[in-house]
Parts: sequence; structure tokens; C-alpha cells
Amino acid sequence: MLLAFDTASSTVTVALHDGTDVVASATSGQGMKHGEQLAPLIEQVLARAGAEPAALTGIAVGVGPGPFTGLRVGLVTARTMAHVLGVPVHGVCSLDVLALEAVETGAVTGAFVVASDARRKEVYLASYDARGARLDEPVVDKPVVLATDAPVVGEGARLYPDAFPDARGPERPDAAWLARGVVAGRFTVLGSEPLYLRRPDAVASAR
Repeated sequence: MLLAFDTASSTVTVALHDGTDVVASATSGQGMKHGEQLAPLIEQVLARAGAEPAALTGIAVGVGPGPFTGLRVGLVTARTMAHVLGVPVHGVCSLDVLALEAVETGAVTGAFVVASDARRKEVYLASYDARGARLDEPVVDKPVVLATDAPVVGEGARLYPDAFPDARGPERPDAAWLARGVVAGRFTVLGSEPLYLRRPDAVASAR
């Protein structure tokens, strides 16, 4: 039983995979407020599947790139649950989750890029081959700098159509595809360290 969740975008997404397929999933109805929404969504998904936390054998979590606050909520929750339950944490780049869904649903058929919202009028972006394998490390920059005519998966294409005219779905990571990808061995599994790509807004003052 693999519990998966991602808090790298403005919404929270949770899913449970029983080793065969996803048996329950849920996504927050409102943006932000990750800290208030993640725990209730986990409880909701487990209840729908009739599963207890003790039955979990692993935790899959999106590690970003994403905003500091949202990622911290997801990763702290993943580490805490894994420690209490004695199960492993499977960290996955959140852009890779979008890429897998795009490939498996036929949204793209050749090489493409994934661009998610980085706020500050910037995007997080990485390039992928036709199989959904990432070709480079994610970067963060202004859309005009990263502009491309290639197919673009993710919310960045909708937000900045001038820079990314060939928009494709999905827009945000889905924990169901995170879970499926981990179970099927489709991702490069990372640790539970966050991919911020830039310093958080709030930092300690120098003394």
C-alpha cells in the first residue's frame, strides 16, 4: 500500500495505490493552505479505501520544484509518517509526474517540455523525450527566457501563452500518477530533500 501526495503546486493531491492500481484519490478544492488541507485529504483517501495507516508500506512525495512553504508541508509530513510507520520515502520530481501523465494519456507524442508556475512571473521548466524521461535538470527563469514552440505541459503554458503557444495538459501534478509511476519504476527516485531552485523569501538576517 503506497500513499502518494504532492504539494508543489497551488493545490494538494493525495492518492493510495494497492500494488495493482490507485484505489482512492483526492485533490483540494481550493488553492494554497497546504498545511490545513493535507492531513484531512490523507484521512479522506485512507477512509475511502478502507485502509489504516499501519497498512502502508511506503510514502511517495513530490519534491518540487515548488514554493518553499508548500513543499515544506508535504516533505515534513512524508518524513514524519515514514518515521512513525517505519516505511521508506520515495521522493520524485514533481515535473516528472506531469510528464508521465502527459505521455501515458497521449497528450504528447514526441519531445516536449514541462513548465509549472514558479510565481514572481517565472516558471520551473525541464525538457523530456517522447517516453517521458527527463533530459536535463529543472531550471527557474522568466518565460521570455525559456520560450519555446515545442509542446509544453503544465500550468506555465496556460499562464504565459506568448512564450509557450503549444499548451498541453495536464496542468498540475496528480498524486495518482505519482503513485503509478513509483510502483511501475518509471521515475528516478530521489531522497526527501526539496527542490526549491531558489532561496526562500524569508531568510535569517546576517549578523
